[in-house]
Amino acid sequence: MRQPAHPAQPLSPPPPASLRSLLFQMKSIELVMQSADTVSAVRTAEQHTLLLFTGGRGELHITEQATLSVHTDKCCLLPPGASYRLDNQELTLYYYLLSFNAVTTGGSPALCLDELLPGRTELIFHPFTRVIRLAEELLAHPNGGDDLQHFRQQLRFQELLLLLLEQNYSTRQLPSPAQSVESTVHFMQNHYRESITVKQLAELAGVSPWQYTPIFQKLTGKRPLDYLTDLRIGHSKHHLLASAEPLREIARRVGFSDEYYFSRRFRQKTGVTPGQYAQSQQRRITVTDWTGHSVEIPERPKRVVYHGETLGDVLALGVKPVGGDEAFARGSVYSHRVKHLANVGFPLDPQLTRSIRPDLIILASPDEQVYRSVAGIAPSLTFDSFAPLEQRLRILGEWLGKQREAAVWLQAYHAKNAAMWQRLYAGGLRAGETASALFYDHGNHLYAMGMTGLSTALYAPGGLQPTAEIKDILDKDLGFREVDPAMLHSYAGDRVFMLIPEREDSRKAMEQLLQTELWSSLPAVEQGHAYMLDGAKWNSGDALTRERLLTLLPRLLGGQKGE
Repeated sequence: MRQPAHPAQPLSPPPPASLRSLLFQMKSIELVMQSADTVSAVRTAEQHTLLLFTGGRGELHITEQATLSVHTDKCCLLPPGASYRLDNQELTLYYYLLSFNAVTTGGSPALCLDELLPGRTELIFHPFTRVIRLAEELLAHPNGGDDLQHFRQQLRFQELLLLLLEQNYSTRQLPSPAQSVESTVHFMQNHYRESITVKQLAELAGVSPWQYTPIFQKLTGKRPLDYLTDLRIGHSKHHLLASAEPLREIARRVGFSDEYYFSRRFRQKTGVTPGQYAQSQQRRITVTDWTGHSVEIPERPKRVVYHGETLGDVLALGVKPVGGDEAFARGSVYSHRVKHLANVGFPLDPQLTRSIRPDLIILASPDEQVYRSVAGIAPSLTFDSFAPLEQRLRILGEWLGKQREAAVWLQAYHAKNAAMWQRLYAGGLRAGETASALFYDHGNHLYAMGMTGLSTALYAPGGLQPTAEIKDILDKDLGFREVDPAMLHSYAGDRVFMLIPEREDSRKAMEQLLQTELWSSLPAVEQGHAYMLDGAKWNSGDALTRERLLTLLPRLLGGQKGE
């Protein structure tokens, strides 16, 4: 605990401007997507600026202030003139950027450029879904149309601002019979994470311990340590609803010595365990999964287990699962982003899955037996990971409460994909060129990719064309087909992508093929249009791999041999 303050020393920042002297007007709102492993340019807030983070994780750097960690369901308020930048190394970052003016009323109305909440950048709010729903409504109804539509938009904004201010604006109107004890109430509100005793509080107030408790109780209706516990429990509710952190970390964040004492006190105060509270407070929606199950799931799940090969789809939406199968991520373009993913095995292990307390399980499998083995642990959904990218992201967006994030990602991807192919065809590719993606697996078995893996990027709109044999695979909605090497000329396109397998026996089979006259006689090989790629890294159709291929393909088709 900090040392007792000198009586003349203020315990908190100067009071904010009185709300009754201000009028607020929203100027703009947008949903921003920042890809992982990027750093934004430095921006300067021209008006008061709200950053409402809906997905991902990163750091907010504000000039002349400490760096803030930002993640899903965090809100930050910046005053006019504040310079800031965002960087995110792990996940795609999504946030609503909302700007507004505050105008002082009176004889000479003027823009208020001061901090609305002095000393406060990070705002607390729960449940955060209420703020996000209002932000979605504001984005869905831009400031166009007639005067009435504009007025409705401003009313929505006023409602959002009221929700935030109700939990973060201090009116400083406590009925205080003893100002010195009242100051310790504010101290407890600001330092509830620390170890605090009644003796220390009394010293801070400058009164004797036997006087302090009755005065405090008259002020608040509670004894000091009961008040402190309620403060901690109140803040823990926010963390339980707004984050997927382990219980021990939440206990530490709010000042409890360990998770067991925290759980006991939480149940004494609320009648339920922390986990039961978090589950009961989540809004629910009913969805239908791939194989027809109708399931009630959390509106914005926090602890997701994703068991499938397109883990990059989930990461692209700014969601980091708490569990999955590490084999699917090993060697991938996003392997560095899932270092702490809890491994639930392959096949999925129900006991391991239960141990990480998921609130949603997504299975990229139609196996009903596997589904039944986990359906009792948490709401569970089957998912078609072979479906087209756009369909997959929109479905996951609905299930994870990330519909707008999915739409923003897809819009940006389609624009970049179209621009890439336009440049390639302008730079030398011939219209109608064909391509094929081949790989060995299960020993000496050769396969041509169809609805999955690298081929999904090659045959994207505006891209290369499948050969007749591969078109048949696509028309039958097959992920791949085994190829008789004697028929290789029928499958090989003008451009051939050979994917290097992980299995040693399959790699040897591939190397033997590469030494044959059959391989060297392929037109693509003769013209230098055969490319060797790491199969574990590039033979995936997930969103993040597709995004990275927008950089790789121009290098390959521009003359480089492989990666």
